[in-house]
Amino acid sequence: MKGVAKLIFPLILVLVCEVNGQRRPRPPKKRPTPAPFEPVEPTELPPPLPPGPPSVFPDCPRECYCPPDFPSALYCDSRNLRKVPLIPPRIHYAYLQNNFIDKLSEESFKNATELKWINLDNNRIGTVDSRVLEKLESLVFLYMEKNHLKEVPPNLPPNLEQLRLSRNRINRIPDNAFNKLDHLLLLDLHRNELNDADFKKNTFRGLKNLMQLNLAHNRLHKMPPSVPKAVHQLFLDENQIDNIPNNYFKDFSHLAFLRLSYNKLSDKGLPKNSFNLTNLLVLHLAHNNLTSIPYISQTLEHLYLNDNSIEKINGTQICPISLMTFQEPSSDLQNVPRLRYLRLDGNHLKPPIPLDLMMCFRLLQSVVF
Repeated sequence: MKGVAKLIFPLILVLVCEVNGQRRPRPPKKRPTPAPFEPVEPTELPPPLPPGPPSVFPDCPRECYCPPDFPSALYCDSRNLRKVPLIPPRIHYAYLQNNFIDKLSEESFKNATELKWINLDNNRIGTVDSRVLEKLESLVFLYMEKNHLKEVPPNLPPNLEQLRLSRNRINRIPDNAFNKLDHLLLLDLHRNELNDADFKKNTFRGLKNLMQLNLAHNRLHKMPPSVPKAVHQLFLDENQIDNIPNNYFKDFSHLAFLRLSYNKLSDKGLPKNSFNLTNLLVLHLAHNNLTSIPYISQTLEHLYLNDNSIEKINGTQICPISLMTFQEPSSDLQNVPRLRYLRLDGNHLKPPIPLDLMMCFRLLQSVVF
C-alpha cells in the first residue's frame, strides 16, 4: 500500500502544477530565417514561362520556343525579356510581344535579315537605333503598339506593308520618315500625342498605295494636309477638329470609310458638298456640334449622327435626288439612295420620323431615332 502511495503522490503533484500554470515552458523552436524579399517589377504581364526542353533546332534561343512544325517562327512572347535575343537567320516571324524590352540596338536583328514579321507590342521601347530596321529589307509587318516611342522610328525598311505604332507617346514625325514606303498599305498612329505642327505638306510623300490611315485620338485641330488620295479608310475620330476645308476630299476617289466622331465640327465648318463622294459607304459624325444633317452622296450606306445638336430634319433638302422621282410607285430600286442605316439618337429630335425622309431613303433597314 505504501508503494502505491509513493507512485500516486508524484503524479498528483505534477497535475496540480499544470493546473496552476506552474509547469516550466518549453523553449520555442527556432524558425528558419526567411530569404530576403525581392521586389517584383510592377507589370500587367503574365508570369514568365520556364525554359522548355531542348529544341530540335540547335540555334533556338533557350528563352524562346521554336515549333518543330513551323521552322521559320520564333515565339519569345510573355517571357520577361529585357532585350531581343539572338534570332537565328532562318527566322521569318518573330513574336516578342508582352516583354520588358526598352531598346532596339543595332545588334537586335543582326543575324535575322530575312525577317518578314516582327511583333514588339506591349514592351517599353523608347529608343530605336537609326540603322536597326533599314537592314530588314524583307520586313512586311512591323507591330510596335503600346510602347514608349516619342517619334516614328527612322530608316524604315522599304517593303513594309503594315506599320502599327498606336498607343505610344509619339509627338514627332521626322522629315522623310515615309518617303521610301511605296508598298505601305496600313499606317496606324492612333492614341499618340501628334498635333497639327507634326503634319507638313510632305509628311505622307511616298505613300502612294496607302489604303488605311488611322490618326484617331491625337491632338489635331485641323484636317492633316496632303493625305494620300489612294486611301480607302481614314480615321480621325477623337481629335479637336472644328472644320473641313472646302474641296478637301475632292480627289479622294477611293475613300469608302470616314470616321470624324468626337470632334468639334459644326455646320459652319462643314462645306455643303464635303461628303458628296462617289465611293463613300460609311460616315461617322457622332458626338460633334452639328445642328443639321449634312448633304450626303447617293451611294452612302451607313450614317452616324448621334449625339449632336440636330433639332429638325428636312428630308427634301438632304435627299441626294429629287423627291419628284418617287411620285409614281415603282419596283425599280436601282437608282434610289443606298442608305441602309441611320443613327440620330442623342439629338433634340422628337418622333415621328419625317415622311419625306422615309420617302427618299427607301432602302433604310434601321433608324435609331
